[in-house]
Amino acid sequence: MEAKLIEIIQSHPFLPKLFDACDTYFTDYYIGAGVITQTVWNHLHGYERTYGIGDADVIYFDSTESTDRKEEKLLEKRIKEKLPDFPYDIDLTNEALVHYWYERKFNKKISPYQSCEQAIRTWPTTASAVGIRRANSGYEVYAPFGLEDLFQMIIRPNKAIITEEVYHQKARKWKEKWPQVMVMPW
Repeated sequence: MEAKLIEIIQSHPFLPKLFDACDTYFTDYYIGAGVITQTVWNHLHGYERTYGIGDADVIYFDSTESTDRKEEKLLEKRIKEKLPDFPYDIDLTNEALVHYWYERKFNKKISPYQSCEQAIRTWPTTASAVGIRRANSGYEVYAPFGLEDLFQMIIRPNKAIITEEVYHQKARKWKEKWPQVMVMPW
């Protein structure tokens, strides 16, 4: 399944360019979550690769950056400048700083992450807890729950930090766009 995932990502008209841009700025990063999940679902549904995707999540880990997130925003701007024709918003997040703002945004306190991989393990669903990065002239996939739910189009909650309400909102939105997905109960 990992080889199939990489094949789908490599054939996307824009994602390889995003990897190129990220390689310029980061060594410890992943492109993940919705942009990966939805690209696979588009492939499985026979849709255009860009259908229904709102943004591309890029995460990295740098505990030396200031908590005001200025460096994060500057890097996000630079990546966007490298990709003037990129069809999605780019949502860049330094996972080393998430615990500083997460409670304000989601009304839930979380402990500091120690790595990108630890952050991915908390993403909202098993199908979307997937990150990909370039490594050793190829791609490296981090999928702590495996790739079965992704390729079987099963939306299953990862209850690490998500609330039931947020899970149902996401699942409902995804089911409308990708009707073949199967939503598992909370």
